[in-house]
Amino acid sequence: MQQKRLIAVSMLLGIVSLFAADEPPVLQREMRGVWVATVANIDWPSRPALPDSQQQREAIAILDRVQALNMNAVVLQVRPHADALYTSELEPWSYYLSGEQGKAPSYDPLTFWIEEAHKRGIELHAWFNPYRAGHPAMRGPVSAKSVIKAHPEWVHALADTGYYWLDPALKQVQDHSCAVVMDVVKRYDVDGIHFDDYFYPYREYNRGQDFPDDAAWLAYQRSGGTLSRDDWRRDAVNRFIKRVYKGIKKTKPWVKFGISPFGVYRPGYPAGMGGGFDQYAILYADARLWLNKGWIDYYTPQIYWSIASQQTSYPIILSWWEGENHKKRHLWPGLYLRPGVEVRDMATEIVNQIMVTRAMIQPDPGTIQFSMRSLMNPDSVVFKALLQGPYARPALMPAYPWLDDKAPAPPQVIAVVNGGYISLVWQPRGKEKPFVYCLYTKRGERWQTQIFPAHVQGAMLSAEDRKISAIVLTAVDRNGNESEKRVIIPE
Repeated sequence: MQQKRLIAVSMLLGIVSLFAADEPPVLQREMRGVWVATVANIDWPSRPALPDSQQQREAIAILDRVQALNMNAVVLQVRPHADALYTSELEPWSYYLSGEQGKAPSYDPLTFWIEEAHKRGIELHAWFNPYRAGHPAMRGPVSAKSVIKAHPEWVHALADTGYYWLDPALKQVQDHSCAVVMDVVKRYDVDGIHFDDYFYPYREYNRGQDFPDDAAWLAYQRSGGTLSRDDWRRDAVNRFIKRVYKGIKKTKPWVKFGISPFGVYRPGYPAGMGGGFDQYAILYADARLWLNKGWIDYYTPQIYWSIASQQTSYPIILSWWEGENHKKRHLWPGLYLRPGVEVRDMATEIVNQIMVTRAMIQPDPGTIQFSMRSLMNPDSVVFKALLQGPYARPALMPAYPWLDDKAPAPPQVIAVVNGGYISLVWQPRGKEKPFVYCLYTKRGERWQTQIFPAHVQGAMLSAEDRKISAIVLTAVDRNGNESEKRVIIPE
C-alpha cells in the first residue's frame, strides 16, 4: 500500500496472539569474548609512548574488528602491575601508555574504551592483576606513587628477574587491591571485572624459589594461627576473592565478576589428566572452591590445549569443570590462539573447540580467546574461519538469572510504511535502560536478525525485493534479559 501509515506497537497488543506462527526464533545466546592484553604492549597500545591519537585509532580498529567478527565482549587489561590505564588516585599511570610510569595521557583510556565498546553493543570487562606489582618489560624509573616505592613493606622483589609481587597474605595488600577494584566499579561504567591466573607467582618468576613471605608467615604464627603455610596462603586468596565478589554485588549488582584460572585444577583432576603443573600448590589458587561456592558470575579456565591432547584434552577437562559447577554459573573456557602452529591447523582447532563447547555447555555456551593480536591481521585464517563458521550470525550475551531475571519493558515502536520502505523509530520504555535492541524481520518464510547498540533508535528496511510479513523489536538489558516480543504486521 502506497499510503503512509503509522503503526504503534501499543495498538497491536490485542492481535499478537493471532500471529503466533509469525513469532521469531530464539536468537542464539553465546559469550564471544577476547582478551586485550596491555602488559608488555602485547595487544594494545602497540608500543609505549605511542601518541594518544594513535592509541585511540588502534583501540577503534580493535573494536571494529571485534564487531565485524560478531563478538560481544572485550576483556581489557587495565591494571597490568599495580598501575592504571585509567585515572586513579590510588596507583600511577601505566608505563605501557606513555613509556613513563606515572605520566598521564591527554584522555582517559578506560572511559574511551567503554564508550566506544558500548557504541558497538560490545561489553567491556576490566581485567586486573591483583598482586603483580612490577614486570621486566617496564623500562625507566618506578613512580613514587607505585606501591614498590610507597609501600615497600608490602612488596617482594623476585630473585632479580624484574618481577615484583604484592604479598597476598597481608591485610594491607588485600585492602589496597580491593579498593583499586572497587574504585573502578564505582566510577566507571564497566560491564564486568576480571582476574586471570596470577595469584601467588609462578615459580619461574622467582628462579624456582618459594615465595619470600617469611615475615608475614612468622607474624601469622605468633598471632596464634593454626593453618599450615600452604593453607594459610590459599586462605588469603580465598578470602580476597569472596570479598571482591561481595563488594561488587553490593555496589553495582549488574557488574559481572569473572576469573580465568589455570586450565587444570590439579594433576589428576580428572583422572589421567593435568600434566605436571599444580596451581593449587604453586599459585595457591583453590579454583575449584571459587566455582563450587559461586563467588563468580562466569568462569573461564584457560584450557589452552587441543581436543586430541593425551594429558590435557580440551573436552575432558571442560567436562570436569562443568561437573564442579554446583551453582550453575556461566562456564566459558579460555582458548589459546597458539603461536608457532600452522595457522590453518590452528583455525580448525579453534573452530572445533567452539563447537565442542556449544555441545557440552547448554543452554548458554561461550568462550574467550587469547588474544586479540592474532585476530588483527587482515588475512587472518582464524578470523575468516570464525566468520564463515561459528560466528557467521550475531549472538546475544547469555543472561545471568541469579543476578536479575526481570525482563525490561518492550520499546515503543513506530513503523512508517512508504512505498518500498519501512521506517522504524523506537525509544525505550520503563526505568531500565537497554544495552542492545534486537530486530527480527520476516521475509517470506525466513527470519533475519540484527542487534543494535542502545544509542541506535531507528532503522530503514527495504521491502521491494521480498515482502516483509512481520517485524519484532525487543530490548535487552545489561544482564541479558530480553523483553516481550510483540509482532508488527506491515500492510
